[in-house]
Formats: sequence, structure tokens, C-alpha cells
Amino acid sequence: MPAPSAATFARLSELIAIPDAADRPTRPVVEAFTGKEIATIPVGTADDAKQAIARARVAQAEWAKRPVSERAEIFHRYRDLVLKNRDALMDMAQAETGKSRAAAQEEVLDIAMTARHYARVAPKLLRPHRVTGMLPVLTKATVRYHPKGVVGVISPWNYPMTLAVSDAIAAILAGNAVVLKPDSQTPYCALACVELLYEAGLPRDLFAVVPGPGSVVGTALVENTEYLMFTGSTATGKLLAEQAGRRLIGFSAELGGKNPMIVAAGANLREVTDAAVRACYSNSGQLCISIERIYVEESIAPEFGRMFGERVGNMKLAPGYEFGIEMGSLVSEDQVKAVSSHVDDAVAKGAKVLAGGKARPDLGPLFYEPTVLTDVPEDAECYREETFGPLVSVYPVKNVEEAIERANDTEYGLNASVWAGSKAEGEAIAARVRSGTVNVDEGYAPAWGSTGAPMGGMGVSGVGRRHGPDGLIKYTEQQTVATTRLLNLGGPRGLPPKLWAKVMPPFVKALKWLPGR
Repeated sequence: MPAPSAATFARLSELIAIPDAADRPTRPVVEAFTGKEIATIPVGTADDAKQAIARARVAQAEWAKRPVSERAEIFHRYRDLVLKNRDALMDMAQAETGKSRAAAQEEVLDIAMTARHYARVAPKLLRPHRVTGMLPVLTKATVRYHPKGVVGVISPWNYPMTLAVSDAIAAILAGNAVVLKPDSQTPYCALACVELLYEAGLPRDLFAVVPGPGSVVGTALVENTEYLMFTGSTATGKLLAEQAGRRLIGFSAELGGKNPMIVAAGANLREVTDAAVRACYSNSGQLCISIERIYVEESIAPEFGRMFGERVGNMKLAPGYEFGIEMGSLVSEDQVKAVSSHVDDAVAKGAKVLAGGKARPDLGPLFYEPTVLTDVPEDAECYREETFGPLVSVYPVKNVEEAIERANDTEYGLNASVWAGSKAEGEAIAARVRSGTVNVDEGYAPAWGSTGAPMGGMGVSGVGRRHGPDGLIKYTEQQTVATTRLLNLGGPRGLPPKLWAKVMPPFVKALKWLPGR
């Protein structure tokens, strides 16, 4: 099965929110498996972003007037279109990123699940609701949700479909418009998803795609929108947070992770081994929530190391647009260099290679073997730094207490995995791990895929949450409307102020006996 056709790229390029895009400077888009140019993409400017924001602002004013249930209908249709066109979407995801077919399908299915979830729950979550007023009977209070306005989304290259569209789904359902800056390596993934949104009935100006450099287009977004959603590195997230803070606009980010797995004695090592392959090497390890550190109790560490090393050494690594390949390529030469640097540094300092450990140019320009290290010293770069590639280190520990301590010995806190002799033991360990999501008896998918639950990072792994009620409500301005009834707080007409002042304290004291007070 080949990469998407030239006609597909030409059709999608017409959706770019840049006037006279055909006359603009371009940059190449390459097929990750081969390194060959398959398309070009216009390079947007700050003015392009500002114009898209201006058009989005006009469209948003009309969109906000629509009932939430009417907005939701579009996303129910969108879910169906995503599933109907999943093969074409997977082709595009693989072409631009080099990921395996299974990893591409994971991304496409996530979009469908997110669209369904928020289309189903948004009407209820955004409905005005009563809360207890200051003084029962005399006052009532209602909470309403107003959209922020125009939301800027800056998405990464590793999951260029779901991280471009899933956050936008919640923002748009909340009544906002979205202007998206996709990563320059993977712009057509975003455009392929947005095309289906337009087909589902979304007004075109309500969701605009402006490709271009982050320092140019990304800066224009943070300087001109009412909210910014970012997924990417911790370093860039800190910079954007500073810029958003100066404008006092809302900011949410999912950032880096150095995610641990804990394997306690009593765990089923065959199940752990198979799941660890998914947890560590999905999307070639280029996943914020993938596992990079495995802490194993000493009594089972030798057996686990043997089984895991053997399983990883036999993984099928290859290019291809078909199912059955376990791991594809990395996305860029920079990623290959980063992984090679971490492996070479660790080995030079005494680490041992249990599996993998080298680039595979015989398969394609961006392939690197899935790699397992042990005996990694503390001064190795990969001991604390995020690799963001197909590299995991295994560390024997004396007991679970040491495993928890070492799992928490990091400034990151995005995702974790726990395996033990029972579900109850695993859940007890999980509760002590400082991480935004923890998966018991899996790597990352159950927590990520639980769209009704919040997902995000502690520490330097992020700000705010996606998914769950917070993932929708964060795109709104919450307003309290409090109404005074029967008489105002100055007291009944004709009652002396001194007497009213004496009445109020015992009245307030009596409130503790009322439900909800």
C-alpha cells in the first residue's frame, strides 16, 4: 500500500488558511519510511495567523448562539466519518510519521472515541445549573458557561492527528473557534482530519489551520487568542506559559515525561513482558506517556530481563503500510541522533545492552532498533532525561518501597504503570506514585482512553487536564448569576438597622443544619 497520492495532498492543501497559499514559500514534507519528498507545505506568517484569528472570531460569534445539542450533532457525524475513512487517515499518519499501522489505527480510533464522548456529555456539562445561594429562599445562584472566544492549539508531530483535533473538539463544542498550528513535519495529518470536520458540517472559518514556524505562527497565537492549548516539550511549554501569563489568558499543556513501570514479585511476567513492549515501543517510543524506566524486584529481575530482552530482540521492525509490523521508523534525523546519543552515552558509562542498540539504515533512513539497557549509571543522560524514542532501562530494586521511591524521584509526573500479584496490591502501589495517570496491569492505553477521566501531568509534565469534565470546562468562562428574592440584604423596610444586624448572626448560624451547608 503506497503513501497518499499527489492528488490527495493537492486537495488538502486547498484547506490551508493562508490567502494565495500557492504563491508562498514552501517547505518539503517527506515520507518518513524513505526520506523522499511527497509534498510541500506553504510557510505561514504571523499576519496569516492574525487574519485567520480575525475570521475565526466572526465565525465564533455565530457559532456560540447555536444550542450545544446542535453543535454535538456535527461531532456525532464526524465520528462516523473518521471511522469510515480510517484507512486513508492511517495512510497519512504513517506517511508523515513512519509509525506502524497499529500505532496509526490507535490514533484514528482515539479521535473517534473523543468525538463521541464530548458530543454525548457536552450538552449536560454546559447546561446552566443551580447551586446553593448565599441565603436559602432569599437568594438563588446559577452557574453559566460562556466560551472563551478563539482558542489557539499548537500540536506536535508524534500524534499529529489526535493531538491536533481532540483538544479542538472540546473547545469547539464549548462554543469557541480554533486556530491550529500543526507541526511542520506533519501538517497534512491535521488537514486530513479537519477536512472531515468540514464535511460533517463545521463552518470552515471556525477551525483554521495555519502551518508555519512555532516562533512565528505559534507566537501569533499566544499573542492574539483567548486560550492556548499546547502539547510538546517541557522547555517550550515553559516559554509559552510565560507568554500566556503576561496576557493573563488561559493556558493548558501536556509536556514531557520520564515514565516509570513498577513490577512487583508475584506479577505474571509473561503478561508484563507483552504489555511492556506496547508500553515502551508504541509509536517507536515517541509518545509522552510511554515507559522509559522499569523497576523490578530483585527476586524476579533476572527472569524478567531475560524474557523482556528476548521479546524485544524478536520484534518485527520494518517499513510498511500493513498490519503485522510491530515498530516503524522514527520521524526525523534529529530523533535518530537523540536516541543514538542516549544509548551511546549510557554504554560508554557502563550500561549493558539487553536488546537492540543501533540504527538500521538498511531498513530506511530513520530506523532505530527497539532497545533495552540495564546497569545504567546515574550519570548517564538517559537516567533522568526524557529520550522520547525506543529506549527503556531496567533497574532491579530491593522491594516495592524502593521502586516507589525511585519512580517518584523525578521532576516529571505524566504516566506510570504498575504490575503486582493482585489488582488490589497494584492499585495500592498506584495510589502512591506521583503521576497524573497510573495504569494497573497495562502501560498507558486504559488511562489515556478513559475519556471521561482527566488526563495530564504533575510537576513539569504539564498544566491543566485534557479529557474528563475539566477538558471541556477549561475552554469556558464560568459565570455566577445570583438573584435576590423577597427582600434585599439591607433587611425589611421599616426594620431598624441595629435590629436587622442582631437577627443576621443567629440566622447564619442556623444554616449549618440545612442540607449542603
